[in-house]
Amino acid sequence: MEQKIHQGRNVKRFREMLNIKQEALAYDLGEDWTQKKISILEQKDVIEENLLKQISAVLKIPVEAFQNFDEEQAVNVIANTYSFQDFKDNAVASGFSYQPTFNPVDKIVQLYDEKIALYERMLKEK
Repeated sequence: MEQKIHQGRNVKRFREMLNIKQEALAYDLGEDWTQKKISILEQKDVIEENLLKQISAVLKIPVEAFQNFDEEQAVNVIANTYSFQDFKDNAVASGFSYQPTFNPVDKIVQLYDEKIALYERMLKEK
């Protein structure tokens, strides 16, 4: 049985990962958008391509991520790709070691600055 990818749920996942509220996304999408419309959008199985492109530009995430991301498939890939030994070798007392290729603190500062800029734009509008 083929599982369908829920594009609205993917928009919500990525929006939440970026710590962006529905109101902020609505603001960035334009005057026609409200928090309620974003909520309804996130419940849709399929979202129109041109709208996905707009959301992609706002969130800075490729359109393909919304169209193709399936959490269950991702878990299966991870489970089938890594053996217990891989996790054991990287394990530390609190779980397992995460070794990013970027500085996480720099990313947090960047996201914080973007969030502040967004709030300032929202305040100017009001």
